[in-house]
Amino acid sequence: MGGAGAEEELTAQETALYDRQIRVWGVDAQKRLSKAHVLVCGVNGTTIEFCKNIVLAGVGSLSLMDDHIVTQDDLNANFLIPPDESIYGGRSRAEVCCESLKDFNPMVRVAVAKGDPSLIDGEFLDRFDIIVVSCRPLKTKLFINDNCRKRSKHIAFYSIECKDSCGEIFADLQNHSYVQKMPGKEPEQQELTYPSLQEAISVPWKSLPKKTTKLYFAMRGRNPGETSLSDLPAVLARRKEMCDRMSLNESQIPTVLLERLLAAGKKEHPPVCAILGGILGQEVIKSISCKGDPMKNFFYFDTADGKGVMEDVPPTPAD
Repeated sequence: MGGAGAEEELTAQETALYDRQIRVWGVDAQKRLSKAHVLVCGVNGTTIEFCKNIVLAGVGSLSLMDDHIVTQDDLNANFLIPPDESIYGGRSRAEVCCESLKDFNPMVRVAVAKGDPSLIDGEFLDRFDIIVVSCRPLKTKLFINDNCRKRSKHIAFYSIECKDSCGEIFADLQNHSYVQKMPGKEPEQQELTYPSLQEAISVPWKSLPKKTTKLYFAMRGRNPGETSLSDLPAVLARRKEMCDRMSLNESQIPTVLLERLLAAGKKEHPPVCAILGGILGQEVIKSISCKGDPMKNFFYFDTADGKGVMEDVPPTPAD
């Protein structure tokens, strides 16, 4: 992974602090982690769970970009914001959470990156190996993902969203090499090629397997601004238009699921935040260390059935 080489040795302090996880994924993986730089655009309950996990794992640095001022609503799912207005009043989400994250692991550099994610340029992105975007419009996600792909440096892109009881993670590792371990066999070098977010959401629905999770379609059929049940008529009209155009039966996007997503609004369910943040933390560590089968390329979770599902969109051709 570009910018996250493993040439330098771990210090004695790092070796002692990360002893248990070094036994799990090895010294080389820990070296790569300690040299990796992560940017999170959008601070909420879900991304904070992710941040906690990679800070504890010993990532090199973590930068938080979110200039929104903390409100009472942020306390519902973001456990790093203390319920004391004298502490968070008038301060941004990034500033308040940055202070708390530093306490988790003083060996990790945690900083605030001021700015608007929809305006960040390529040179700024070159400072990072991993970009995570959340609670931002699709247009912003596409813009950042496209800029990551234009850089000569390899930059992995992830987006993550929690809609109360449901969640989605998307990964674009571009061209990714990793070591795959098989029981009783020698480790093998594997290569994966990822589509961009634009490519992954532009696939003709009729070309997807019938077993594709309904959440994939439901998360596509909404606008970021639609956050209440009063928007349901417009959403149902667009469902019909999209399903007719894509030759998909409307039953693949159940009305009850759309109602749940709209009723959720911007609410996050803390247990779902923890699950999504844990999965994303695991995936980013695999991406940085180049060890283990990475997610390709969507992950969905729904408390309705308690299942986590990976979707490869568009499907990788069979060998």
